[in-house]
Amino acid sequence: MTDHWTPNLIPDLTGTNAVVTGATSGLGKQTARVLAQKGAAVILAVRNTAKGETVAKELRDENPSANLTVEALDLADLASVQAFAERMEALPRLDLLVNNAGVMIPPFGRTKDGFELQVGTNHLGHFALTGLMLPKLQATKGSRLVVLASIAHKFGKIDLDDLNWESRSYKGSRAYADSKQANLLFMTELVRRLDGQGPRVTAAHPGWTATELQRHSGPTEFLNRFFAQSVEMGTQPSLRAAFDPEARNGDYFGPAKRFETVGPPMSAPIKPTARDPQTAARLWTLSEELTGVTYDLKHSAEPAA
Repeated sequence: MTDHWTPNLIPDLTGTNAVVTGATSGLGKQTARVLAQKGAAVILAVRNTAKGETVAKELRDENPSANLTVEALDLADLASVQAFAERMEALPRLDLLVNNAGVMIPPFGRTKDGFELQVGTNHLGHFALTGLMLPKLQATKGSRLVVLASIAHKFGKIDLDDLNWESRSYKGSRAYADSKQANLLFMTELVRRLDGQGPRVTAAHPGWTATELQRHSGPTEFLNRFFAQSVEMGTQPSLRAAFDPEARNGDYFGPAKRFETVGPPMSAPIKPTARDPQTAARLWTLSEELTGVTYDLKHSAEPAA
């Protein structure tokens, strides 16, 4: 795999459709900007549609030819996820789904369906969305799915007996790390179940990038001015995951320098616990039970020995 990759290598995307969750700020907004510049029709899947329309106008002002659509999607509400997927059935094709949206260490809260807010939004909401959008992705030749994770996954110790923090003393930073570990376990199990039948599934993390995601983390937000990289650089790992023709199913990308916090996008290590096949299979089964979304794939819940 090449050591040198930049968004300049992304081909012309005219005629393709892309969905980016959480596209009102930060990484999602920049991802939508780049995709639109390359000619894709981009659906901004956002919780706040008024803010989404403001972002769409800004991007159109920069690029009058930008093809942007704003659609309501609240990943903390499974009814909203279902409604969004039903509206997307009208798409003739879906070339790219970027599971970008997330929450990071907010005050304790629960989703509309009673899940702990971070695992409910970052993992379960995207699990349901991907399952509902998968037929459209599978029907589109060459389609890709990108899962946004985090360096924080290395600190996760996911507890599948108490995924939603109903019996443990709540720790927001730990819950965030668990949700990011869940993202990579999800990718691992989806790759196994798809067995090369498409879409191509990869993951990425942005390193230390200054975004609104950190608004609930005072120390991190303060240190951004000294150590964080730009959103333009932070988006490059997920863009590489989406468009590098050499990327394989299950590949993971992140910044190359300063302990994966900054720099150009390169292959990144995944903690073994986030690749564990037994944990991934158990999380998958639990996620289907909690969301009510089942994937019609040929492999059973139990991984091969």
